[in-house]
Amino acid sequence: MTEEALARIEADPRYVALVRERTRLAWLLTALMVTAFLGYVLLIAFDKALLGMPIGGGVTSLGIPVGFGLILFAILLTAIYVRRANGAFDRLTAAILAEVEA
Repeated sequence: MTEEALARIEADPRYVALVRERTRLAWLLTALMVTAFLGYVLLIAFDKALLGMPIGGGVTSLGIPVGFGLILFAILLTAIYVRRANGAFDRLTAAILAEVEA
């Protein structure tokens, strides 16, 4: 791709909006994950008794399903980003590139 084509892409208002929206979504999902993970770590640090509380007849503690839920939450956030990236972001990227290449 030539420097002129790159300059045209960077000047396209749709590209600027795409970058802004993609960045905003990434920061939102990052903040959600950091908050969830930090909350889990803080629970481990300051309320061990809560996460150590036995469930299921004493077979396991509450910390195990909460930790598993944290992993599932990370997978969910990844799925949200991938769905958005493969949908709206890819369509807009393809439209911008098609216009530049024409």
